[in-house]
Amino acid sequence: MAYTRTRTHVVTTVALLVGAAVVSSGCELVDAGGDERAVVLQAPPAFPPVPEPVHNRTTVSKVVLGERLFFEPSLSSDSTVSCGSCHDPDRAFAEPRPVSVGVQGRRGLRNAPSLVNTAYTPLLFWDGGSFSLENQVVAPLENPLEMDADLGEVLARINADASYRAQFFDAFGDSATVETFTQAIAAYERTILGMGAPFDRYMAGDADAISASAQRGLSLFNGEAGCANCHASYRFTDDTFRNNGLSFANADSGRARITLNPDDFSKFKVPSLRNVGITAPYMHDGRFPTLEQVVAHYVSGGTGSRGQDPAIKPLSLDASEQDDLVAFLRSLTDDEIRSGVTN
Repeated sequence: MAYTRTRTHVVTTVALLVGAAVVSSGCELVDAGGDERAVVLQAPPAFPPVPEPVHNRTTVSKVVLGERLFFEPSLSSDSTVSCGSCHDPDRAFAEPRPVSVGVQGRRGLRNAPSLVNTAYTPLLFWDGGSFSLENQVVAPLENPLEMDADLGEVLARINADASYRAQFFDAFGDSATVETFTQAIAAYERTILGMGAPFDRYMAGDADAISASAQRGLSLFNGEAGCANCHASYRFTDDTFRNNGLSFANADSGRARITLNPDDFSKFKVPSLRNVGITAPYMHDGRFPTLEQVVAHYVSGGTGSRGQDPAIKPLSLDASEQDDLVAFLRSLTDDEIRSGVTN
């Protein structure tokens, strides 16, 4: 099935007063109060319920406002860069360039990762420097290499805009504050969900959902190649931070920037492999344009850089087996990615 993207396709329904946020199946209602409509967050196939914080229950008005803010370039200092500038919806909300390019063409150090299913991620950013979708909003906004904005000034501009002011009062009964601003964007990002890939259909019993090559690649992934040692679980990540044997030519210290532990130098988050077929380029700095190059890196056993994870070691995979691995990785591309709401 061809890959398609649907930006506004999360189901909505009228909220019931249930006393607290409840998410037990990915399709439960949340208490929005009054006649506000709550968003039903549909979990991807084989995923557990979508995590949703009680303090930021997902409602239609929040998500609609958050989507507008996500694609709003005027949040940046020169009104040219939005969240969506680096998280491209047509690339599974990932960065299509090696590293993000901010205001005035400033180049960052890292490639912006995909936001699909990011509601499930316990620590965000390549270095794990943020603990929630709400918490992560401010960092790119104020980063001088990204949006280079002052949050106070941004909030003042939003509150001076009658249209935004009305939306904030509709969603929160309040003006734009640090809390309501970050909650709105996070509410939208929480709706960015993949609706299943050929791999999921194969695991559900459709033997023809993926090619014979991809099936061989799956066996290699779980076996001889050892990929599943790090890219585990339904999300294809164990959420750890590892040095995967890259050579380092810049000053990005990785996880050590957060922990200040020298043993964490050059460790970066093990990314989810969901949609990896459409999120090139790869690695934290976007150094590899193709999946074939990524696989070749691991087959080589890495560069032996200081602190390289012991799981990274040379593999005896011939060219055909490497092609099979790539075929399997491409089977993880969602048939549909949903975000936002319909009215």
